[in-house]
Amino acid sequence: MKIFKKQILYGFIITSLCSIQFNVLAQTKTTISPVDVKVNALLQKMTLEEKVGQMAQITLDVITKGKDRFTSDEPVVLDPKMLDLAFGKYKVGSVLNTANNRARTTEVWYNIISEIQKKGSGRLNIPIIYGIDAIHGVTYTAGATFFPQQIGQAATRNIALIKEGAKITAYETRASGIPWNFAPVLDLGPDPRFPRIWETYGEDPFLTSEIGKAVIKGYEGDDNNISSPFNVASCLKHFLGYQVAFSGKDRTPAIISDQALREYHLPAFKAAIAAGAHTIMINSGLINGVPVHANPKLLTNLLRNELGFKGLVVTDWGDIENLYNRDRVASSNKEAVMLAINAGIDMSMIAYQFEPFCDDLVALVKEGKVKQSHIDEAVTRILKLKFKLGLFETPVTNFKDYPKFGSKEFELAAYQTAAESITLLKNSNQVLPLKKDIKVLVTGPNANSMRTLNGGWSYSWQGEKVDEFAAKYNTIAKAIQNKIGVNKAQFIAGISYKMDGKYFEEYADNMDEAIAAAKDVDVVVLCLGENTYTETPGNLSDLYVSEMQTEYAKKLAATGKPIVLVLNEGRPRLISKFEPQMKAVLQSYLPGNFGGDALADIIFGDVNPSGKLPYNYPKFPNSLANYNHKPSESRSVVEGVYNYDADYNPQYEFGFGLSYTTFSYSNLNVSASKIKASDVLTVTVDVKNTGEREGKEAVELYLADLYASLSPDVKRLKGFQKINLKPGESKTVTFKLSKNHFSFINNESKEVVEAGDFEIYISNLKTGFTVQ
Repeated sequence: MKIFKKQILYGFIITSLCSIQFNVLAQTKTTISPVDVKVNALLQKMTLEEKVGQMAQITLDVITKGKDRFTSDEPVVLDPKMLDLAFGKYKVGSVLNTANNRARTTEVWYNIISEIQKKGSGRLNIPIIYGIDAIHGVTYTAGATFFPQQIGQAATRNIALIKEGAKITAYETRASGIPWNFAPVLDLGPDPRFPRIWETYGEDPFLTSEIGKAVIKGYEGDDNNISSPFNVASCLKHFLGYQVAFSGKDRTPAIISDQALREYHLPAFKAAIAAGAHTIMINSGLINGVPVHANPKLLTNLLRNELGFKGLVVTDWGDIENLYNRDRVASSNKEAVMLAINAGIDMSMIAYQFEPFCDDLVALVKEGKVKQSHIDEAVTRILKLKFKLGLFETPVTNFKDYPKFGSKEFELAAYQTAAESITLLKNSNQVLPLKKDIKVLVTGPNANSMRTLNGGWSYSWQGEKVDEFAAKYNTIAKAIQNKIGVNKAQFIAGISYKMDGKYFEEYADNMDEAIAAAKDVDVVVLCLGENTYTETPGNLSDLYVSEMQTEYAKKLAATGKPIVLVLNEGRPRLISKFEPQMKAVLQSYLPGNFGGDALADIIFGDVNPSGKLPYNYPKFPNSLANYNHKPSESRSVVEGVYNYDADYNPQYEFGFGLSYTTFSYSNLNVSASKIKASDVLTVTVDVKNTGEREGKEAVELYLADLYASLSPDVKRLKGFQKINLKPGESKTVTFKLSKNHFSFINNESKEVVEAGDFEIYISNLKTGFTVQ
């Protein structure tokens, strides 16, 4: 009897469980997409080794013929033995980068990737996913359209232009047969010492967030349909807290509180994830002593669980190995693999030594140190991405299907972006624009170099091959000569960079001749700044413009001739030692292949400058405060025996930028003087062009929380719109502010809105309101 009752009980339990499972399936059936079905079916057929192979990414040099894995022969030819090893034995699922650090034509890309797809698909016909860093155009494709680097794009304050540039880059990346772009960089760039500032959108979280959302839609399409042959999968970089190392040098430790991480560094990534970005790359550095690649609190708890990111997480170059070789938080490569995969990594950008990663990860699963479920989840994300990209149907797109590649239409968009990025910082006595009937000396190490106009990630990693690929475009000197004639625009370098040396190496190049020539012209256009670099090779020890460039500027100023200083640099190198002697200052950032033309048009008045600084331009090396600093950093003199003040003294402030016309602001109004935190506040302001020229103006709204439980920033950018006004024309600009604009992260790392008074600043106007 007891046995019979147990059988009935067990039967009831089994029936109930089956019923529950059926109900769950019935409830979730409608949410299972065709891609999910295909991925699940494929996953069931895969061996552990095949799954682990999908999680491995190697650089192209590994599978090409050459002396070793670090170099390839020219022309590039794939190595059958390495193809068999990588794809046949180890089932590697992804390839990145270019061979020999050199750009290739679209036809070469098509041939290389087509052969990789034929050799690498394996028994289950799983296509390889190819990735590339195309951050201001398709870095490694000859003839591609190059835009200003991200920092210059941010200076335009023109979201539509930036989004169009991303669309063009996506088109040309697909024309190269590549579906995955390691961009945009959404790191905050608040430290001018850091070598990758120019790869960011500047120091402000709101500006970076708004641009980031637009760029995601530019790369992936408004509906994030990456199966389109004109869209690519974007990759957010570098999650999280990169570029604020306390040394100011690349891939060195950072100390960041959880409050600061969430307040300043997280917003852009959060916004881009909400915008549908498909992949994300991880910060190579350490935060509070923990390598981010081994930090489950950031990669799983925050990224996956809190932000709800469903896409693919990929490492940066060799960063799992770095847990052992560099950071020493793992005692072996195998332990490093365990730490990273368990923390939340899906794909390892191994680069070269792929065998240890694959062997170690297989062993770790068999030993139970990495769960099989982790592997299945990672591979599911990888396969989903490949299906969504349409790689199973079209493993490689054909360059012949992209007639607009490198077209005049695309070039015009790049030129327009460069023209709107260039920022006029000083214009004493309206020395600019110059008349076209004067004599000019164009000089300086950046005057006749396409390399310096483009910066790093241009035809090669460090940008040293730019002149080889960009000879048809115009340097600053050439563009000025085209504008007013060679007989009126003399070029003498004065200083030149050592092009086969480090980025900061330079030498005097006919300096005395240039100084003598300056005495016989009407104006000197002096082009100073930096040679190309990125990442660790771009680390610096002195933020001032080099001593030689500083002395050269002073000697030219001593001639008594007016000097127009053109800055062409990746970060704001200090110019305070000679800035007072300059009549005009233009910041060109890294404007790309059409930067020379855009600069010439601005210098001679064919284009009205409209760029705005995306960072504070510091005046001194020990005074690097950001515009959104704390009140204690800019106090006035305190009365008493200990009189002191706290200097806030940038050379030029975030958001600054002059025009050849003038704009007046009036009638700043808010829809209510008192609101609830859940209300939407409407802000309007009238802007009028009071000058004699048509011009573009970036209207910026700053918000100040006057008092808070955590010391508030003095002000924060919370809105911007770029408008075009003809002389005498007026427009009313409208902003909508809501809870997201009023809130901040408190000491408990919670987003809160506190009751109190706020002030709004737009240009020289100010008004207030109260949150009840």
